[in-house]
Amino acid sequence: MDKKFIKGLVPAVFTPFDKDGEVDFSVITPYAERLISEGADGVFVCGTTGESPSMTILERKKVLEEWIKVVNGRIPVIAHVGGTCQKDCIELASHAKESGAAAIASVPPYYFKPGSAEGLVEFFRPVSAAASGIPFYYYHIPCVTGVNPCTVSFLDKGAEAMPDLAGIKFTDTDFMAMTKCVNHQDGRFNILNGFDEMLLDGLASGAQGGVGSTYNYAFAIYRNIMDAWEKGDVLKARQWQQRSIDLVDVIIRHGGGVRGGKAVMKALGFDCGNCRRPFEPFTDAEIEEVKAELEAISFDTINNN
Repeated sequence: MDKKFIKGLVPAVFTPFDKDGEVDFSVITPYAERLISEGADGVFVCGTTGESPSMTILERKKVLEEWIKVVNGRIPVIAHVGGTCQKDCIELASHAKESGAAAIASVPPYYFKPGSAEGLVEFFRPVSAAASGIPFYYYHIPCVTGVNPCTVSFLDKGAEAMPDLAGIKFTDTDFMAMTKCVNHQDGRFNILNGFDEMLLDGLASGAQGGVGSTYNYAFAIYRNIMDAWEKGDVLKARQWQQRSIDLVDVIIRHGGGVRGGKAVMKALGFDCGNCRRPFEPFTDAEIEEVKAELEAISFDTINNN
């Protein structure tokens, strides 16, 4: 198996809901076509951005199936299969493989938590085995899960127990740890940056790409960051990263990456609906505020530079 499976920029997609809070499958086709036309290098389905903790197992399966059908092999579809119940995760992993997902990823259990890297590996081992033959990624996001093992230890112990362990979706600010993971075992693991506003930091630390929520509506910003970085134009990369930071400031003011991101999508005319509770629904006045804030940071110019 190619351990350097995922490269480039992979949007972590929203799950669209209708006015009644049901999954709106009709949105997925135009959504996928837009991301593919912009140059997305894959999609990450039913992750944090996709509100997987607020979805049933059946809904997660059906949403993944729809994305795989619509994408039709043009870009990789990465299925997030994580949760708090190991049996559910195993079921989702098996389904992802059967459905044609290119890779799977999983957060750690975040209610009853593993107390060590070994414990985390033992939780993941049968999950990865249920999708034997396709890459498995540990989705490291300690600010949300409260699980923060030594990532290098996890890679060591995980590689022994999980033949398909490919790497880490590294959503953390500890770039010393990220660099260690990038260089560990002669660079055999695929490390992907998770925080959009820190993509340049991740690239400088050796990440091979990124998985991000704001890629859904600001893909050009991140393509420009990567292009400038690859050309050695650090100043230009920093300038584009500032554009990302300005955008993230807007979404933070409106509930963060999931709720704020859906508000931005709606303000830009690509409505994925409200988030499910416990997130508050948008008001018309709030969407107008978001439009004004995007105008204030000249968001409409990103595709013209």
